[in-house]
Amino acid sequence: MATPIHVLVVEDGEEYSRNLERFATEGYRFVRAGDGPAALSALASAHFDLIFLDMRFDRVQPGVLLGDLAETAERFNGDPVRARRFLEEHQGTYILAAIRSAGHAQPAIFSHDFDGEPRRWANLQRSYAPVQYLPDNAAAHAILQILRSSLPGE
Repeated sequence: MATPIHVLVVEDGEEYSRNLERFATEGYRFVRAGDGPAALSALASAHFDLIFLDMRFDRVQPGVLLGDLAETAERFNGDPVRARRFLEEHQGTYILAAIRSAGHAQPAIFSHDFDGEPRRWANLQRSYAPVQYLPDNAAAHAILQILRSSLPGE
């Protein structure tokens, strides 16, 4: 049997992990990390070929959100509630930034629809390549296709 392709799934729930498990028979092995610090810990202790990222992390404790809450609050007239919400809604990008800063260059896949945000997507590609995305409601064949196309040489 061929060596499995190891994918780190970073999400605050378990929806993606459960959905992706169907591809275990295609040679993939999935490990879930529930927040940014857990993802960094997993990457420091094991090899992963791909990273699959959720964007929104509104089910984690505020203390594990990456990003500076006080600094972000300044952008929102000192409102810590709006700042926390912003960090939750964009946490996937904060996590990917931390992953890249820690020296991990594996291809990453966002589960988020960037079709309506071309400038944001172009900036993410420029800053954090190799990176791709697929909409949250992507069909199984689209998920498998992007998993395959994200690997070097595929």
